[in-house]
Amino acid sequence: MSRNIRVVGIVLLAMFLALFGSSTYIQFVQEPELVADGRNTRTLLASYEVQRGPILVDGNPIAYSEADGSSYMYQRVYTDGEVYAPITGYYSANQGATQLEEAMNAELSGTADSQFFTSLRALFTGEEPAGAAIETTINPAAQQAAWDALEGRPGAVFAYNPETGAIYAMASTPSYDPNTLAMHDDATVIENYNALINDPSNPMINRAIGGNMNPPGSVFKLVVAAAALEEGIVTADSELDNPESWTPPGTTKPVYNPNHGQKCGSGEKTTLHIALQYSCNIPFAQLAVQLGDEKIRAMAEAFGFNSSVSIPMESDPSVYPTEDLDDAFTAQTGFGQFEVRTTPLQMAMVAGTIANGGDMIQPTLIEQIMTPSLQVVQGPQVESMGTVISQETATALTSMMQDSVANGVASNAQIAGVDVAGKTGTAENGEGEPYSLWFTGFAELDGQQVAVAVVLEDGGGMGQSGTGNGLAATIGQQVIKAVLEL
Repeated sequence: MSRNIRVVGIVLLAMFLALFGSSTYIQFVQEPELVADGRNTRTLLASYEVQRGPILVDGNPIAYSEADGSSYMYQRVYTDGEVYAPITGYYSANQGATQLEEAMNAELSGTADSQFFTSLRALFTGEEPAGAAIETTINPAAQQAAWDALEGRPGAVFAYNPETGAIYAMASTPSYDPNTLAMHDDATVIENYNALINDPSNPMINRAIGGNMNPPGSVFKLVVAAAALEEGIVTADSELDNPESWTPPGTTKPVYNPNHGQKCGSGEKTTLHIALQYSCNIPFAQLAVQLGDEKIRAMAEAFGFNSSVSIPMESDPSVYPTEDLDDAFTAQTGFGQFEVRTTPLQMAMVAGTIANGGDMIQPTLIEQIMTPSLQVVQGPQVESMGTVISQETATALTSMMQDSVANGVASNAQIAGVDVAGKTGTAENGEGEPYSLWFTGFAELDGQQVAVAVVLEDGGGMGQSGTGNGLAATIGQQVIKAVLEL
C-alpha cells in the first residue's frame, strides 16, 4: 500500500511541477509575445478603453481613433485607406492587427515602457488615457506617385533615403480599405475579412516587403557584379568573352542574351561595364560559374538575402538558395533566375547600399514617437547594418548603372538634369507564364537622396510582352521625381 501511495505522490508531484513550469513559462517568458500578438483579442478589447494614438504622414493623420459612443468607446479611422494600407495595416477587435498597427501596438496603445511616466501622471491628473502618436518617414507626394503609377496592377514600390534609412514610399497593389475591418459590427467585419483573404488578387499581401516573392531577373546582376569586383575576378573594363550563346557545364541548355542570339556589344570581347549597361546574360552566367554559388550567396546575404528586416514590421526574407548548386543552376542565378526570389525592399537596399558608398543603412518607417502632449519620446534613428562593399566597388557600379539609364536598357528612368543610376529586370516565371518586371536605382539632387525598387507581377498586364524598362523603370522615374520635387 505504501508503495502505491508513493507512486501516486510522485505522479501528482510531477503533474504539479509540469503545471507550475508551464504556467510560469507562459506568464513570464511568453507574456510579451502573447500581448503583442495581433490575434490576442483580449488585449485588443482592453486597449479600446484607451484612445489609440494616431499614425501620421507629414503631420497629418492617416490613422486615428474617434469616440463612437459604443461599448468599444473608440472607432479606428483610416484616411486614404487603400493608399496607406501597406503602412498602417488594420486594427480590428476580432481580426487582430497588422503592419504598423501591430508592430507599434505598445506605443499606439500607451503601454510601452517609454510611456510609463506619462500614463502614471494621467492617473493623478485625471487626463483621459491615450496612446502615443507615430510620425512616419513617408513622403506623401512619393507615396501618391507610387500608388498612381502602379494603376492597380499587381506590384509594389519601395523607396527610401539610403543615407538615413527613412522610408519615403511603400505602395502595394491591389490594396484594400482598412476601415472595412475596423468597424464594430463583428459579423460584417468577418464577412469583409473572408472576402479579402479569398480574393485571388491577394489585396492584403504587402508585396513591397513580402508575399509570394518574384524572381529578380537582371536586377540581381548588381549582386553578382559586386561579388566579382570584390573578389578581384574582373574590373569594370576587363575583357570578357562575347559569344552569341553559351552552354554552362552540366547542361545542354544554352544561355542567351536578352536580344536572343546576339552578342553583348559589337566586338569579339565585351566588358562588365557594357554587360551591365545592356543587361547581357551570358557574361553574368559565366561570372557566376567562375565565382561559384558560395561566393554569390555570401554577397547576397551581406546585402540582406536570407534574412528578415525590421522596419519595424518584419519583412519576408528574400532568397538565394542555401543548398549547394551545380554549375548549371549557379549560371542561372547569375542573372536572377532559378530559385532566387526577392522583394522591392531588398532590391532597394542593394541599390541604396551602392548609392551610400557600400554602407548599408537600416530602413525605417519611424520618424519620431510623441506623447499625447507632443513630447518627443523617440526621435529619428539612423542605424548602420555594416559595410557590404568597398567605396571603389560602389563607385564602379554607380558608373555602370548611370550609363544603363543614360545610354542603355534603363532609359525610361532618365530625368533631365539628374544623373539617375538604374538597373532593369525582366524575369521569367516558367513556360508561357507572364514575366516579373523590375527596376531599381537611385538619384541625388541638392543633397536629397532616394533609392527605389519597383516590381510588376503578371507582366504588368502585358504577359510576356512587357519589359522592365517599358513599365517598371517609368514608375521608378516618377517616384524619384516626386522625392526630388521635380
